[in-house]
Amino acid sequence: MNKTIILLIALFFLVPQNLKAQNDGAVIGAAAGALVAIGAGIAAIKQMEERAELTATQWILSNNPELTSFSLKTLSFDGKKLKDMSATSVITYKIQEFTPADNPELNGKKQVLFGFTSQGWINEYGIDFNKIRWLLVDHEEWMNMMISYVKVSSSENNDNTLMETLKEGKVVNKGVKVKSRLVIPFYKLTGDMYVVTDYSPDLKLIYNERSLGIFLKETANLVQIGRGDIIEIHNYFFDQ
Repeated sequence: MNKTIILLIALFFLVPQNLKAQNDGAVIGAAAGALVAIGAGIAAIKQMEERAELTATQWILSNNPELTSFSLKTLSFDGKKLKDMSATSVITYKIQEFTPADNPELNGKKQVLFGFTSQGWINEYGIDFNKIRWLLVDHEEWMNMMISYVKVSSSENNDNTLMETLKEGKVVNKGVKVKSRLVIPFYKLTGDMYVVTDYSPDLKLIYNERSLGIFLKETANLVQIGRGDIIEIHNYFFDQ
């Protein structure tokens, strides 16, 4: 459903009925003003998303000259955190190569580009792109990350078992599921407990209740990736 329609419906139910009866004109005027403000907010967010996508494309062109024909699409702009868009978060992009032709198919190598943001990356002047750190991963690197993450989140430590299970299944809130069966359950932790693995010279992976945390050593920022985004990235790489 279109965002504007959703906002109109929400506004209708949020305006008290007795207030409408007492002063229809004032209510209509206030509602119109609210809609203008909401529309401006949506437009601003869309513009920021487009600018960020352009910057991601420029980063690929500058740092990956071997990519000469590719598609880049926003997978997630972290829309769940609109109440504080300036906070640390992660933007993700789907990248896939193709062979140039009329109406080409996206049938080449798949990668995902992560844009890790720092506190204050959005301010009154717009986006501060100096506060974004980029990480490009292919399906092999993503699998390695998921294996390390599941190891730290559960009692399963066999790499081969984890790889085969992850190829068939999905990481959900409670563990790794294959179809509807929970094959690898995660540890049950409270919200203030963390289990950490030193994944690479740049990253630490952190298991906290229902979330994958990525700690960026360069900026000392902890960014949480939503479970829905993890599933979507995994599906992108491994769904046929």
